[in-house]
Amino acid sequence: MAAVAVATRWRLLLVLSAAELGVTGAPQPPNILLLLMDDMGWGDLGVYGEPSRETPNLDRMAAEGMLFPNFYTANPLCSPSRAALLTGRLPIRSGFYTTNGHARNGLRCSTAYTPQEIVGGIPDSELLLPALLKGAGYASKIVGKWHLGHRPQFHPLKHGFDEWFGSPNCHFGPYDDKTRPNIPVYRDQEMVGRFYEEFPINLKTGEANLTQIYLQEALEFIQRQQAAHRPFFLYWAVDATHAPVYASKPFLGTSQRGRYGDAVRELDDSVGRILHLLRDLGIAENTFVFFTSDNGAALISAPRQGRWPSRRGGSNGPFLCGKQTTFEGGMREPAIAWWPGHIPAGQVSHQLGSIMDLFTTSLSLAGLEPPRDRAIDGLDLLPTMLQGRLTDRPIFYYRGNTLMAVTLGQYKAHFWTWTNSWEEFKQGIDFCPGQNVSGVTTHSQEEHTKLPLIFHLGRDPGERFPLSIASIEYLDALRRITPVVQQHQEALVPGQPQLNVCNRAVMNWAPPGCEKLGKCLTPPESVPEKCSWPH
Repeated sequence: MAAVAVATRWRLLLVLSAAELGVTGAPQPPNILLLLMDDMGWGDLGVYGEPSRETPNLDRMAAEGMLFPNFYTANPLCSPSRAALLTGRLPIRSGFYTTNGHARNGLRCSTAYTPQEIVGGIPDSELLLPALLKGAGYASKIVGKWHLGHRPQFHPLKHGFDEWFGSPNCHFGPYDDKTRPNIPVYRDQEMVGRFYEEFPINLKTGEANLTQIYLQEALEFIQRQQAAHRPFFLYWAVDATHAPVYASKPFLGTSQRGRYGDAVRELDDSVGRILHLLRDLGIAENTFVFFTSDNGAALISAPRQGRWPSRRGGSNGPFLCGKQTTFEGGMREPAIAWWPGHIPAGQVSHQLGSIMDLFTTSLSLAGLEPPRDRAIDGLDLLPTMLQGRLTDRPIFYYRGNTLMAVTLGQYKAHFWTWTNSWEEFKQGIDFCPGQNVSGVTTHSQEEHTKLPLIFHLGRDPGERFPLSIASIEYLDALRRITPVVQQHQEALVPGQPQLNVCNRAVMNWAPPGCEKLGKCLTPPESVPEKCSWPH
């Protein structure tokens, strides 16, 4: 009800402002821009750690808005997190998880296996944010990676978006167009080329202009909607910080952090240009912008077969491990809210937040209520942003269909610990390079459901020193956490898992529009099988 009340007050304010100015007609709700990065860690921005001078635009955005140091993704993997953002629901509710192996992440983007083979996608039963925003007159566009299913029935325009420029899934190879087709790039309903043909990356230098293309798509969309006096929702889901790491020529070699740093610098410049356009058009005060990432820093250290070199990605700052894990480094994210004239400048909120909150907050901004026929996990953050309120709420950490951990207040309880298997680790695949906490960063799945490992994240953000199970502090924290977890699990109704079945025949052989380009490929025989998820 708090979300509805805040949204109602906001719309009333707009009506009164319009009346004072003698404006006729209904007031236009604020525009919404969600800037979603890929594999960006908590320590990658100057505002989060040592000033780097490599992200001046994001530093300015934080100085003019609100910083969330306790913000989390909904999953340690990209696709489930993106589904959670657009549905406001945990992936286990929407079906964006797998049951093929205990505590398996599901969608894994790697050289050995790409998501092209996955049969499923976002279910029709799920209500996505752009479809709901149509009820308030919004035009919606996605720029970048979709990741919620690549077959035609799962495409963004089937789920509320009006426009799309980008790719449906990961860009990993090698691609020989015989065993694995090259990833398509779409404009709206049809492909306009294949990733490594019309949108090539110099694999030796990392040079590519895709981020610049994504930027121009965003700028032109904003200008068109402003000229048409339509409220807009822009979901800018770029992926330059995800392997393959790329940047355009002006940014190559400009960072002390190598190619990853070059990509971050270009993304920072793009964010600055988007905000600058909003100011130039005079719509900054009527545009809500939120910056975050879909999962933690890609710290994977691994010998890669094929075309991608081994790399260390972003920085997890003071936190433990990275992408693929449910430790803080895998799920705590950089997050900045910016709305000049509404969000007070220079604020830092210690509200526990989640990427799922962007769904509920966006609906509240539009004056819409969340769906009442399903459980919604997202919290409306407007009271936090506009009034400084803090809401006591848990953060649940899932890996596949397994509840691995929960944070409540300052305390985090681990019910299962696991990084990856001994077999993978011995092959050089390491999600916690340079970090080892005995009994915590385990390479076998360790159960702690009866006596969870509990950490005080305020004193120990690196999850290195579990509380003594004999301490009063441990018992007090356990008493608070236990009923919250029990209530959550008793009420949880898992969705039908979408990431269980794979089939080489459903890969990107003949996407819509391939006929016009002469780029249709012949698919192999259809052989559905259970997906294999090593992580």
